[in-house]
Parts: sequence; structure tokens; C-alpha cells
Amino acid sequence: MIILLDIGNTRTHAGLASTERVIKQVKFATASWFDRTAGNVMAAAIDKTELEGAILCSVVPDATSMALEFVRQQWRIECLELTHRKVRRPIIDYPRPETIGPDRLANAIALSHRFEPPSVAIDLGTAITFDVLDHRGHYVGGIIAPGLSLMSRSLSGNTALLPQIELRETRGVIGKSTVAAMQIGILAGSRGLVRHLIAELKRELNCPGLTIVATGGDARLIAAKLPEITNIEPLLTLEGLRLAWRDQHLLLES
Repeated sequence: MIILLDIGNTRTHAGLASTERVIKQVKFATASWFDRTAGNVMAAAIDKTELEGAILCSVVPDATSMALEFVRQQWRIECLELTHRKVRRPIIDYPRPETIGPDRLANAIALSHRFEPPSVAIDLGTAITFDVLDHRGHYVGGIIAPGLSLMSRSLSGNTALLPQIELRETRGVIGKSTVAAMQIGILAGSRGLVRHLIAELKRELNCPGLTIVATGGDARLIAAKLPEITNIEPLLTLEGLRLAWRDQHLLLES
């Protein structure tokens, strides 16, 4: 079995996988790497499972080093860190591939293996990221925008009178309270942003039937009113990590 770790700014998504599929998953706050409680969650999830290796993608460098060290000490296995140099598929057609976020690389790997090109992965987390495979199946770039929680924290944290809120659906688009007005602005506004960018990508790729795959913590919430999103894949990033580990392992064996 393989440990999979997707360390995001807000949450860490961990998985346990065979070479064929993700078997188990667990989510916990990325901050728990810093108070040393992440290890307890990981150890409980994995228990006595026999492990072959581990792979991670991380956008939090300080947490990366802690996770790598924990895996090595706890299970005496090496943990592969995903970078552009370890991607066998898709071909990366991008000016500075070392600047691509490793979570975005994992999404592109899963997209390449599971969907016909052209296709786009939209990861709806702390940030909203789009990653694009063109008609050849090559990774050609993407888009980064603020995510729902980031917008919410920005409003409440940078204004004197706007509160912290829980994001949920409202009736109509005219808020009858400050909270409702914020919920509409963030949720409906994010949907409008995603819809517009999908339309622009379809135009630029000359592909009206472009495959759109959503993942991330807010994927179901955003996709609920966006028929343009053709697939929701909560495990897309973990699948990309599993495939990257498998491909790297096969390369080392050949």
C-alpha cells in the first residue's frame, strides 16, 4: 500500500492506496502538522497496514519538511515529493515548469490518465485553480483565482463591520441582511467567475464540448448550479499522486 499526501493551505487530504485505486482517505487541518497532531491522525488511519512507499504534493513548504520527516521516522519508508521532473504524463508545455504547483501537477496527471483531451481540472479550495490539457493532451497552463474561504476571510478580516460567515445557498440575489449579501457575493460571484472562465477556455481551445472536471473542498457547492462542470472527482489529486508514484515506480524497475 502507498501513503498519499496532498497538503493544502487549509486542509491536508491523506489517502491510502493500492497500485490500482485509493482505498481510504482522511482530511485534517494543515495547521496540525505544526502542533504535531497530524501524525496521530495519520497513524490511526494507517494502523498496521503494510506500506511500500509514500508520495506527497504540498503548497506549504514548512509542512512539507515535517510530513517527509514524519513518514520516514514513523514507517521507515521513503516519501517521494512530486515535482515537474517526476511527471511522465502529460507532457508539460510550459515556460517554467518548476513554478507549477505540485497539487496542480497531480490534478493534471489524473486528468491525463482518466479523460480524453482537451480537458480542464478546476480545483476549488483555498484558491480556485484551472489546469488545462490541450487537444494533444499536453499541459499548457491554467488560471489562479481566490477561493471561497479566502474571499470570506478577506472581507471579514479587512473591514470593520463585516462578520465571519458560513457559506450557504440563499434565495435570490438580493441580500436582505449583511450576511446574506456576503453569501451571495461570494458564492454566486464565484460561480460567475468559474462560468465565465470556462466559456473563455472553450473559445480559446475551440472546443464547445470541453471536459470540465471539478475537485477540491468546495467542488460540490460550486458545481451544484453549474451544468458546465461535467464531472466531480473528489479524489482527483490523490489519484494523480497514486498514478505519479506508480509511473515512477515502474520507471525505476525498468
